[in-house]
Amino acid sequence: MNLQQLRYLNEIVRRDLKISDAAAALFTSQPAISKQIKLLEEELGIEIFVRNGKRIAAITEPGKGLLAIAQRMLLDAENFKQFAQEFHSKDTGQLTIATTHTQARYALPPVVKQFIERYPKVKLGLHQGTPTQIAEQVLHGEADLCIATESLSSYEGLVTLPCYDWHHCVITPPGHPLLKIQTLTLKDIVQYPIITYDHAFSGRSKVNEAFEKAGLTPDIALTAIDADVIKTYVELGLGIGILAEIAFIPERELHLRMMNARHLFKPSTTRIAIRKNEYLRAYTYEFIELFAPHLTRKVIAEAMRLSNFPKTP
Repeated sequence: MNLQQLRYLNEIVRRDLKISDAAAALFTSQPAISKQIKLLEEELGIEIFVRNGKRIAAITEPGKGLLAIAQRMLLDAENFKQFAQEFHSKDTGQLTIATTHTQARYALPPVVKQFIERYPKVKLGLHQGTPTQIAEQVLHGEADLCIATESLSSYEGLVTLPCYDWHHCVITPPGHPLLKIQTLTLKDIVQYPIITYDHAFSGRSKVNEAFEKAGLTPDIALTAIDADVIKTYVELGLGIGILAEIAFIPERELHLRMMNARHLFKPSTTRIAIRKNEYLRAYTYEFIELFAPHLTRKVIAEAMRLSNFPKTP
């Protein structure tokens, strides 16, 4: 048994049991992967996959157990290299952040600027995607951490920590009838077409929850994953917008107006997530603390430690 065989096993499962896709991702051949998996099965005396001819149809129950161990071993091997690198080059390396558009565009710029000033030799990468996509990137080692509002806490392989709470606001073009209302209500809002976030983004569940609780059905005219897109279509007069307060900058949005909606929608929480048992470089801890000052190295280490204990039913 060797790490390469474990990499093959892990990649086959990642690629929906398609050996050809796994081979392409690992820059090797399909026969080479098939041969190594058969050798691993023979050595362990366990059938890892259910086969239908030459095609893999499913992973066996013993195979699932082996996969979990293989993933831990691969992570430990990567941590081993990271640990050694920490001593050779504390201020150099690479840090990849996976996040949503709102975080990348509005929350992260000052943090990124400070980080680059402190660690000019660290190559910083920003990957944007849906909360599901960015969580998967961290789970598969394609990103070091991810930042989003929705769904991160639902991934068993991630340790998630709260960063800050934020609220939604309502935006309209200048002169819109809603601007004459002193205290906005949900009944006021549903009189107009609404442009807001896609279901997977930026606290959309809190918006849905508020309308459902009030027994109201909003006219969702358009959804988007990008706050700038929402603002563009509101400016065109296609509806009113509901978006994160952080995404509205009055001095820049001269053709739009913002209304307070904190009393209408529950606050949402932006979270940061890292892979369980991941070895974090010192500069990774510092980036997290720059973004959320209460998340010190001690706090993160304790959360990582507690994540290894089984949850009580």
